[in-house]
Amino acid sequence: MGKFLDVLVCLLIVALDVVGGILGLKADDAQSQERHLKVWIFECKGPSHDAYVLGLAAASLLVIAHVIAILPCFSPKKASFSKNLSKLFFCLTWIVVAIGLVMLAIGILSNHKSKESCGVSRGHVLKHGGYVCMVHGFFAVAYYATATSLFSCGD
Repeated sequence: MGKFLDVLVCLLIVALDVVGGILGLKADDAQSQERHLKVWIFECKGPSHDAYVLGLAAASLLVIAHVIAILPCFSPKKASFSKNLSKLFFCLTWIVVAIGLVMLAIGILSNHKSKESCGVSRGHVLKHGGYVCMVHGFFAVAYYATATSLFSCGD
């Protein structure tokens, strides 16, 4: 029963990250529908409420998937190579989630304003944040799989 539950948790992590990624891509589409003017690296564009909501939902799903992924109990058994691999995936998961949240936050904040804003172009940060959500799914599942095969809960 334990391995079946681990597989379900991995599928849940992947599903949350993929849906978060898709929402990030849809947020970028919604943002690109707004009126904007671009000259070289400077850009003026109006905020999109839809992009704001979709970006916020993508960031929320990324955080939920990350919290679920890092929940395995930590009572080490043995196997030094697998333990080191687990630590590597753990660090990569944190790095990827930080990058994804920063990118999504930049996109969310640029669409939170009630008036048009001008400045340096932040080209497609919501789209790239959506892609990072999907990459997070890979590293989170890899971490969860290595951590649950090494660590036992309640033994």
